[in-house]
Amino acid sequence: MAGALAGMKILDLSRVLAGPYCTMILGDLGAEVIKVEAPGGSDETRKWGPPFQKGVSAYYLSVNRNKKAITVDLKTAEGVATIKNLVAESDVIVSNFKTATMERLGLGYETLSLINPAIVFCSITGFGETGPNRHLPGYDFIIQAMSGLMSITGTNESGPQKSGVAIVDVLTGLYACIGIQAAVLERVHSGKGQKLDISLYDTAVSALVNIGSNYLMDEHIPTALGNAHANIVPYQTFRTADGEMVIAVGTDQQFQALCTVLGKPQYAVDERYDSNPKRVKNRDSLVPLLQEALLTQKTVYWQAICIKNNIPAGPIQTIAEMIHDPQLQARDMFIEQNHPTAGKIKLIGSPLKLSRTPVKMERHPPNVGEHNEEILGQYSIT
Repeated sequence: MAGALAGMKILDLSRVLAGPYCTMILGDLGAEVIKVEAPGGSDETRKWGPPFQKGVSAYYLSVNRNKKAITVDLKTAEGVATIKNLVAESDVIVSNFKTATMERLGLGYETLSLINPAIVFCSITGFGETGPNRHLPGYDFIIQAMSGLMSITGTNESGPQKSGVAIVDVLTGLYACIGIQAAVLERVHSGKGQKLDISLYDTAVSALVNIGSNYLMDEHIPTALGNAHANIVPYQTFRTADGEMVIAVGTDQQFQALCTVLGKPQYAVDERYDSNPKRVKNRDSLVPLLQEALLTQKTVYWQAICIKNNIPAGPIQTIAEMIHDPQLQARDMFIEQNHPTAGKIKLIGSPLKLSRTPVKMERHPPNVGEHNEEILGQYSIT
């Protein structure tokens, strides 16, 4: 059965992470994605490693499946003409060049919309296409720092910390994907395309959610709480007799249940802790009491008893432990594909589970220009 976006053609001029992640999702959903690179390959992630498998980067493989690949020299008139010919038959074009680069190449939205008025043009930049910083390059790490995300990540002892993955790039890719699908859906009614101006900086600020809202309400500058929660207690990591786990109590009823399983029912009726606002105010006295009780048993014991009593909890797993989780195996979250250079490769699957139009992993992450003959051969470039 065809994918949900079957029949949609995406021209992907992006590289590294945010753009390729967006277009991979669209490809997983059935769109035809054509990845455009400069001759020889211009996606930097092809060289980011180790690890490599027979010279192919794990980083590149992670965000480029379900795509075809061509090479086009955008510095030449012939290359620009090639893109214009492809745009004439495409639904969407995605790029993540610095602001105004596409215009300098003669491939700005105003130009391409004359060729194809229905084109959805998605521009992904560091700071957006307006404002005083519009011409600055955008890097996830720097955006995490500037947006405030790093200021609330880590502890007083560690200082500001970045996320373990390039989370701003990932979220930007998701926003771009949402925006593209919204514009395509709107086009059904209007018959017109439009331009999307998506920025990493905007995305990172939007990701502050409740922490940002807290500041807007009371102008109290939030600090890094490590693995604790700004608005809920107890909602953090705890040490056990043999490791660490997370307990995430979101209601007073769950707190009462936790106190019971810990053998400390008196904490639930203590006037300092009998409501969440009080627990937030008195976290410094409550958390050590809970921690002392949790050190008496191993993680597996607490995990089982928490599940039995509907208390949200989970072990802190390594990547290796997570890979072997039977829940993820049952959800097909790990796949294998054959690659012409790397051989058999293993990839993380898609979290999108559609009942009638399921996601398919039909194409391996392509080599540089792998589909030049198939795609460029059908166009007469002038």
